Parts: sequence; structure tokens; C-alpha cells
Amino acid sequence: QVQLVESGGGLVQAGDSLRLSCAASGRTFSSYAMGWFRQAPGKEREFVAAISWIGGSTYYADSVKGRFTISRENAETLYLQMNSLKPEDTAVYYCAAKPGLMSRQRLQYTYWGQGTQVTVSS
Repeated sequence: QVQLVESGGGLVQAGDSLRLSCAASGRTFSSYAMGWFRQAPGKEREFVAAISWIGGSTYYADSVKGRFTISRENAETLYLQMNSLKPEDTAVYYCAAKPGLMSRQRLQYTYWGQGTQVTVSS
């Protein structure tokens, strides 16, 4: 059974940092790209960042570029370092995995975690 489990969310103040983690299990993810998405109340789930299966290539949404860093410790462990957090970053953050190349397209991702809440107060 494939599982993606996120952790590390919480309540922080604007300007603070958080690091999200995602642990994948149940199959080999060595040929899978992985990504982070987020969904704020009343909004659609949006792309945040993606990383290639090798981990050498990354891709960010413009809204987080320069503040967030996606990394991959191994094929099954994903991180999102979030610095200089803003109230508009408040959302449930999801990790996801897809075979092959990176993508910002939500529908291309095969596996999803349950999400972790990030709340940034002003």
C-alpha cells in the first residue's frame, strides 16, 4: 500500500520558518518526481514546488521562489523548507509523487498525502 505522510506543519508568525517533511512508502520512488501543492480555504489546490527523481532539478511557483526550497534526501524522503512566511502562505500542504518528469500539473500526480496545515499569522 503506497503512503505519503506529511509532517512539520504548524502555527507560526509572519517572517518565521518551517520545514515540512514527506515520507513515502509502499513502493520504489526512485523514478518518480515529487512535488508540494497547497490548498487554502475556498481555493483550488495549487502547485508550490517540484523536484526531479534524481533530485538535481527543481521548479517553483513564482509566489514562493526565493523563499521556499524543495529537497530530497533519498527517493522516499521529501522536504520543503519555507522561510520568510507570509499570511498568504496559510494552507494545507500536500506532497505528491508522479512517474517520470517534474510537472506543475496537479492531475499528473499519481500519489498524494493527507496534508499538513500551515497557518501564518500576521
